[in-house]
Amino acid sequence: MQQRKSGNSTSRPTGTDGSDFSYRMVVDSRYTKVALGKSRLSLLIFAQAILQLIEAVNIFYATSEKGSLDRLAVSSTVLCFISLIFGELGRKRSRALLLRFYIIVSSIGMLFSIACALGGNLSFKVIQDLGGWETKKFEIFRTTGLLIGFLVQILSISTTVSLIGNMSPPKRAS
Repeated sequence: MQQRKSGNSTSRPTGTDGSDFSYRMVVDSRYTKVALGKSRLSLLIFAQAILQLIEAVNIFYATSEKGSLDRLAVSSTVLCFISLIFGELGRKRSRALLLRFYIIVSSIGMLFSIACALGGNLSFKVIQDLGGWETKKFEIFRTTGLLIGFLVQILSISTTVSLIGNMSPPKRAS
């Protein structure tokens, strides 16, 4: 460290005189926000992984019942699993590019899931007519999973965006 010349006989290294206190407080609060955002994102990624596993089981069950594979549902699940890998890597390594990729790909996967539900149109019939819910438990379960997945997606997007914003270095006041 450089020694500061002052009028008195004692000299202190630059930066230890308290002149950068406000900058250090900004950096400290950013570290705290990033740590909280990373832990929240970790929980959201875990919740998305569980929901995607449930969706994969649903796809397997539907394929065994119908005999045909729903390609849109499979591509949605694959996209979401890939995005979860990139999201976890971006979270652990604090890489904004990976986190942005995670947001985009997981959103596309969620849109594919919604398109699947809209294409089947059975979910809306189940919601409108709850009289025969005992026979359509699978569709109610799938629709509920889609709604929960949508809410988790919104929370993960907002958490990731705030995390990316806090990861950028603060501007130092001159």
